[in-house]
Amino acid sequence: MDDKYLKDISDIKNMMNKSSQFISLSGLGGIMAGVYALVGAFTAHELIESNNNAHGINNITLESTTFKLIVLTALAVLFLSIATAILLTYNKTKKEGDTIWNSTSKRLLTNFMIPLVTGGIFGILLLRNGSYGLIAPVTLIFYGLSCVNASKYTLRDVRYLGITIIIIGLLATEFSGYAIEFWALGFGICHIVYGSMMYFKYDRN
Repeated sequence: MDDKYLKDISDIKNMMNKSSQFISLSGLGGIMAGVYALVGAFTAHELIESNNNAHGINNITLESTTFKLIVLTALAVLFLSIATAILLTYNKTKKEGDTIWNSTSKRLLTNFMIPLVTGGIFGILLLRNGSYGLIAPVTLIFYGLSCVNASKYTLRDVRYLGITIIIIGLLATEFSGYAIEFWALGFGICHIVYGSMMYFKYDRN
């Protein structure tokens, strides 16, 4: 009889967690986002090196071909990361008999997007004012804040990911000459590490 009561309590607890947290995020999606980010960082590094060899250092402007290619690379990384995360999370929720679009996932998305959009607008304003050295730190810090802000509606690991990326963003502010390296560390390595942890903790079961 005690076992039955314990099982009932466990079932009730699981139902409460499902109603308040979106726990179907795919760890593999995080890993792939990290891989895309590393490829994007390497591509941006090569574009900058090519530009420096051809035209000299600090010759990249908003109108230059190199800058436009870097922006296209960043957009490609963003698109692939979002598309992969949605696809893998959809497949995971389908296997679990759940839905990807419910009240909890809506709250998760809303809380994630508020700091992210704010950081994106801030980054554009920095670009317009020529403060290029702050772009990497700002994107890292606001993305980290997005993860922390949304973490109360999903897995606790997302909160730790956000805190780690915020710290990396602060370090990128101090060492502004290593923007691409910090981007690769924050968006690439951190996503792979935390994505792997989430995959082995939740997805394999």
